[in-house]
Amino acid sequence: MTKTTDRLTALEDGSGDGSGRVKLSRVESIDSGLQDPLVVCGPDVMLMILNRLDACSLASTLLVSRRWRKVASSDIIWSKKCEELWVGKAHLPHFLQTQGLSKLSAYSLSVKDGKREAPEYWRNLDPYWTGEHSTMRRYFHPDGSQTADLNDQVWGGHESCYSIVTSFLADGNMRKHYVRINRWPPMRVARRQDWGWEMSNHLYCYSSVPDAHIKGGTGPYLPIL
Repeated sequence: MTKTTDRLTALEDGSGDGSGRVKLSRVESIDSGLQDPLVVCGPDVMLMILNRLDACSLASTLLVSRRWRKVASSDIIWSKKCEELWVGKAHLPHFLQTQGLSKLSAYSLSVKDGKREAPEYWRNLDPYWTGEHSTMRRYFHPDGSQTADLNDQVWGGHESCYSIVTSFLADGNMRKHYVRINRWPPMRVARRQDWGWEMSNHLYCYSSVPDAHIKGGTGPYLPIL
């Protein structure tokens, strides 16, 4: 059923009294359904149009009407949006494997999951962020092992190792060069403006500290934070 809109028109009163009075007369109704792009273009064409929208704009069309929601919530559209959202992500929620989960729900739940903050345990794991201790330190040794300070309660004495991975193209140019700790995602190595080193990925970050107080240190003596 389509909605109709009544239009009122003003007609001059021809009674001849010169008063210029007007009267309102109800005229034919206009079918507003003909102005709905979904009705004019049809579901198939609208599906192609909606597929070109970004996820935020597409989500707003779900509120237009029930007919619009039926088209705009199609898995055909949201499958592509999910692929665009998930590319390059290190972690995808386990609930995405739920059988029968619509792609619209998968996209919405993925966005919510990506905004979750770390639990209190993880936020308090590094005593530096709670103001209770200096930064935690990790030592990378030439033999590929990694250790921590003796009084580091977070470290726990578990074994850890790292490796430097370098690969080349056929023409001899370097293709990849990164550091991997245990089975963590690759870590990119960069030089800071103060000539220090930084090693990071989307989960962790290591930053070198002045080591002039250590025998064989490589930097000038600077206060250690």
